[in-house]
Formats: sequence, C-alpha cells, structure tokens
Amino acid sequence: MGRYVIRRLLQFIPTVLGTMFLLHYLTSVAMQFGGNPVRSLFGDRTPSPALIAAISEKLGLSDPCLTQKFNPCGGLFLDRLQNIFFHFDFGVNLHERPVTDIVADAAPFTIKIALIALVFEAVVGISIGIWAGLRGGSFQDLLVKVSTVFVISVPIFVLGVLVREFVAVKFGNYLSTFDWVPEVISKGVLSPVYKPEYPFASLILPGLVLGAISLATTARLTRTSIMENIRGDYVRTARAKGLTRKRVIGVHTLRNSLIPVITFLGVDVGALLGGAVVTERIFNVPGIGSQVARAAVNGEASVAVGIVTMLALVFLIANLLVDLLYAVLDPRIRYE
Repeated sequence: MGRYVIRRLLQFIPTVLGTMFLLHYLTSVAMQFGGNPVRSLFGDRTPSPALIAAISEKLGLSDPCLTQKFNPCGGLFLDRLQNIFFHFDFGVNLHERPVTDIVADAAPFTIKIALIALVFEAVVGISIGIWAGLRGGSFQDLLVKVSTVFVISVPIFVLGVLVREFVAVKFGNYLSTFDWVPEVISKGVLSPVYKPEYPFASLILPGLVLGAISLATTARLTRTSIMENIRGDYVRTARAKGLTRKRVIGVHTLRNSLIPVITFLGVDVGALLGGAVVTERIFNVPGIGSQVARAAVNGEASVAVGIVTMLALVFLIANLLVDLLYAVLDPRIRYE
C-alpha cells in the first residue's frame, strides 16, 4: 500500500499544477480585458498613473503581459509557483492582506458548514436508502424515489433562497412570538443570516441546505446498492447458514453496499466546498466561498488562485483517503 500512496501523491503534482495554471490564465485574461483591478480601489477618483504603477508593482500586477490580450503570462505563473511552493507565500489581496490570513479567518466557517452537510447527508441519506432498499417496490420505496428526484431537480441557489425566506424568515419570525421557544432556535438555528452571537447554531441551516441535494443522491445510491447486493449469492449463503437478519443486513449486505456510497461521499467533499460559494453568499456567511466570490468580483487573482489551490489539495487528499478506505470495507481489494 505504501507504493500505491506514493504513486497517488505523485499524481497530485500535475493535477494541482494544471488547476493552478488554468485559473491563473483565466484571471490573467480577465485583467487583460477588464483593466488593472488597482483602479477599483479609488472609486470615482482618478489616480495618477505613477500612483497606479507604484501600487501595481507592490501587489505584483505590474507585469507587461497583463496588458497583452490572451498572453498566458508564463513568467508570472512561474513566480507564483515559486512563491507558493518554496516560500508558502500565496500573495496578498488589493488591501495588502495576506491570502493565508484570509483563509485562516474564513476556513472555520466553511469547515463547520461542510461537516454539518456531510454528517447530514451521510447519516440521513444512508438511513433513508437502507429503509427504501429493504422495501423495494413498496409505497415507502416509491416515496423515497419521488422525493429524492424532486430535491435533486432543484438548484442549490433556488433551494437556499426558498429555505431562507420561508423557513428562516417566516417560520423563524413565527416561532419568535412564543416565549417557550429558546432564542438559540428562533434567532440562531432559524436565522436567515450568520450571527456572531450564535456562531454554530446560525450555521446549521446553511449546512442542511448545502447537504440536501447530496443527501438525495446518497439515498438513491444506497437504495440501489442495497437492492442489488441483497440478491447476491453471498447473502443467500449467509441466510442458509442460519445467520440472523440483522447480521446478514448489517454485516454482509451493508458492508459491500457502502463502497459506491463512500466513493460518492469522498468526491462530494470537494463539491461541498465548492457549493459553499453559493450557500455562504445566500446566508451571508464569511467563509471561504464568500472570499472566493468577493475575489472574483474585485479581480483579486492571488486570492482566487491561492484559495482554489488549497481546495484542490483538500479534494485530492479526500479522494486518496476514500481509496484507502476501500480496503477496509472490502478485504478483497489490494493495492499492491
């Protein structure tokens, strides 16, 4: 397994470099067509060319390639690679704040939302999938299929706005009229925006919204896998040996059925971090997603490249851990 891990780690290199170059090129082209983002610092005022040149030099935006349309800015990309991988310097934003400080302040919010979403979709999704898979063709199975298709068909930005307006605002305001309802629920859990006075409770609703669509996919995947494996020869053999239904389902059937589910959940870690861009903007959460969106609007290339590079590494590591978990779920899998 050690050699397999080393090979996978080496595969990280072209993936990360490709991701960084693609984002670097897109941000460079945006500046080549949109102009120097330093000008946005002055609003309606007209700064002198010397002042713009001085600030651009300080922020690393003075390279002549940024004025040449479709120029890939190879030299600027190599400088960025050197700073990131040799000096751990991801650059600064337009206000000269280091990207590492921005990520350090924003990461806890996104991590909490992603963990809430992951636990929600894993626990509830797998439970619903097992419940429907063991009752194939029944009314309960049909109910799960219809409800999950409905949830999957709703885009996350639509679902987020609907939940914020009808659950957080209307239902939350209704509950606040009752004295017996704790404020942590009416003003924390059901808050339409993030509130510092309820640092965890006000993140529950965004986390549930973020995990809702993936929950539906997890439930359908678990259901299909359960229905397929429950008819397997090894399950019939286990029953013929006199094993209890609880052991047949919980040990033999479920263990093999979870392999594709674990694959999806591992890949979904990256999707949750990416989906947080939309969810955090809807619920006004100051997380990594909001920082990426703000960087895109303000033309802060260093912030966008730095944060996305970190997210790419998290995504790759999560996929590696999922592959290693296969051997735990199925002893027949070997990596050597």
